Amino acid sequence: MNKTGRVVVKLKIKIKQMKNIFFVFTIMMSTTIGVLAQSEKTFHNFIIETLEGEEFDTGSLRGQKVMVVNVASKCGLTPQYEQLQEVYEKYGDDDFMIIGFPANNFLSQEPGSAEEIREFCTENYGVTFPLMAKISVKGDDMNEVYQWLTQKDQNGVLDSEVSWNFQKYLIDEYGNLVTMVPPKVKPDSEEIINWIESEED
Repeated sequence: MNKTGRVVVKLKIKIKQMKNIFFVFTIMMSTTIGVLAQSEKTFHNFIIETLEGEEFDTGSLRGQKVMVVNVASKCGLTPQYEQLQEVYEKYGDDDFMIIGFPANNFLSQEPGSAEEIREFCTENYGVTFPLMAKISVKGDDMNEVYQWLTQKDQNGVLDSEVSWNFQKYLIDEYGNLVTMVPPKVKPDSEEIINWIESEED
């Protein structure tokens, strides 16, 4: 092989190597962009349904801290509705919101229809904070909001499992998950009130 032929062969090899490098780089960039896009998903990216069947855009909560709670009418922790309402009456404004998700995942302790749930909450606890349509908070039919709340690969913060009714999830003004608070910790606990009152998370 003459000198020109060897140069051509070397050039072809270099071109092939560059193509391989470019291919690997493209794959890496695609993966990185995918991860970033996934981690940028926030609580503000959902369209959900209220107990009355109306559309609710969680994006409307930008700028507010939010406490998300799965609620039930026939649970030993049901009296927490009282503290939830008290906290909402004291702090609920442009800076703070409580969102309740009725769920029947635990010993069928939320069997009622939307009308029955609303009647129960109004007559017994005077609930005025927003209640959403009844959903599932665990299992194969878990609602997409709770998939985000409980899976670190979606919320970017922590993995958790909803262990019982009245488990709380705290979300900052930007729609980012802050932490999970176990069911038996009352809504007016020092931990939660300090978080609500703090200017920064």
